[in-house]
Amino acid sequence: MFRHLIRAFGVAAHFLRRGKSLLQQKRPADALAWFDRAQQYDPWNPEIAYQRGNARMALGALTQAVDDYTQAVKGRPDYADALFNCGLALQQLGRFNEALDSYERVVALKPADAGALNNRGNVLQELKRNDEALASYERALTLRPYYVEALYNRAVLLMLMLRPVDAAIAYRNLLAIAPDYPYAPGRLLQASMICCDWSRFDELTAAVETGIAAGKKTIEPFAYLATVSSAQSQRRCAEIYGADFALPPLPPAAPRQPGGRIRIGYVAGEFRHHATGFLMVELFERHDKTRFELIAFDRGGDDGSAVRQRINHAFDEIVDIRRLSNDAAAAEIRARSIDLLIDLNGFVGIARPGLFARRAAPLQINYLGAPGTMGMPCYDYIIVDRIVIPVQHEAYFSEQVICLPDCYQVNDSKRAIPAAAPSRAACGLPEGAFVFCCFNNNYKITPQLFDSWMRLLKKIAGSVLWLLEDNPDAAANLRREAVSRGVAADRLVFARRVDLETHLARQRCADLFLDTLPCCAHTTASDALWAGLPLLTCMGETFTGRVAASVLSAVGLPDLITQNLAEYEARAYALATSPGVLAEIRSRIERNRGTCALFDTARYCRHLEAAYTTIWQRHLRGESPQAFSV
Repeated sequence: MFRHLIRAFGVAAHFLRRGKSLLQQKRPADALAWFDRAQQYDPWNPEIAYQRGNARMALGALTQAVDDYTQAVKGRPDYADALFNCGLALQQLGRFNEALDSYERVVALKPADAGALNNRGNVLQELKRNDEALASYERALTLRPYYVEALYNRAVLLMLMLRPVDAAIAYRNLLAIAPDYPYAPGRLLQASMICCDWSRFDELTAAVETGIAAGKKTIEPFAYLATVSSAQSQRRCAEIYGADFALPPLPPAAPRQPGGRIRIGYVAGEFRHHATGFLMVELFERHDKTRFELIAFDRGGDDGSAVRQRINHAFDEIVDIRRLSNDAAAAEIRARSIDLLIDLNGFVGIARPGLFARRAAPLQINYLGAPGTMGMPCYDYIIVDRIVIPVQHEAYFSEQVICLPDCYQVNDSKRAIPAAAPSRAACGLPEGAFVFCCFNNNYKITPQLFDSWMRLLKKIAGSVLWLLEDNPDAAANLRREAVSRGVAADRLVFARRVDLETHLARQRCADLFLDTLPCCAHTTASDALWAGLPLLTCMGETFTGRVAASVLSAVGLPDLITQNLAEYEARAYALATSPGVLAEIRSRIERNRGTCALFDTARYCRHLEAAYTTIWQRHLRGESPQAFSV
């Protein structure tokens, strides 16, 4: 009997060694077969269960890996490595509370385990327990001061906690240790732009451009929008970043029987009180439900807002995928036989490009959220218009281009017309002064553009510039920059964030909206025009810098589009000194609001549905995606 057991354990140990050797050779499937054989001879051995979990992790079988690690810990409750790896698997599965429990147990067993503290911080961050996450990172860094992953994660968290100055310091410290840490140069630039610290602007932007040209992981596409130099470099940036999300596509699903409604899946994190929700809600309501079945795959949750209630009524079904892995979310989409899967985020907001990499639907479309290409082969189409993507720029998009006849940006025509404006005094504005304004996010302001604005203030006596106050540091830095250019700090007036209705109404107190470049106004442009405020833009070199021009064209105001900054500045001065011209433009906005293409959601819906129908019919005929205009 004992001889038999000794022999069995010896065989199991031999098979275990073979499996570990194969795992080290990065042959997890072969290793798993040996671990399975080892377990037959020694079924309760914790190390065999642990190594099986490692093999399954390497194969992407995360749920089964969790089962193995759990078995290992049952056999050895103090098995810290198994608890750690179980936390990793649970984290990737989106089971964050369970992952937190695993890491807590590791830290209890090994209080000086900086890796567990770092991962614990990551999970706490996912659970929105930011103060605890920050403390966990800082404890890890006390143990390992040069732990670059923890330095990076701490910096990312500081940005999420709206502490851009501290985040910038953290990124600088990281780069001093690890100059090539992925995306850290771009995140330093982004943090600096958010607080309008331009002290190293030229150096940081040059480093980003050099990195992109060299194919390095220098900046993420969203952060790049504020300083993007060309459509070509924007595509390269997207390709570099998108490669991080590359996953093998799922096996092709069985083709759906033709006939019936086309099934549209919208994927977003902003089916709520958010710019995307405001823009899209009426389109969802207007979709022809006799021809299209609408399913929302929600990454952001129900916030109980009025816009969310409208969205809830507009969809046939809303599926919460917040806690689902990419594979699990793709399975939910496949289970509903979605025909066209629409990504409303791209790389912006609560993005999940890895889900689209899995090819959850036969046709996948980049729409609205990302003002540029995704640079990933899993996206078949992008929905645009001919202003944001002129013909000569199509080569800089990996997707096939669908051009709508008006502006690609949809709007909600059911919004209430803004109420009468509050008094200027209530907004902190001087009576009788000419009020330039820009309610774009502060990170879109560049030193070159600010130079132009300050020259305008100096030319127009008594004028003021009314800006959104993103954060106190940005306001302080912008006032200091104004003084350095010979403009009194009190000629910059800052508006705090308020609810949308109040914000639209107060825009009537301004005289002229000055747009930014290279990243211009998007939703903000439509908001200004809906409120009746003239907006002056400068046509950019990229999608992100051409949206306001598209919006102005669709509202019937092409005369407010300029082609370079010199023309922009001259036109702003001319408008500020021609009250009659500005009054006429305001009258045009009021007249056009009810009839122009920009706010005709029914017209927009017809065009978009024609695009959806065309690409689905082409797919049914076996044709590959190709560009076309509606």
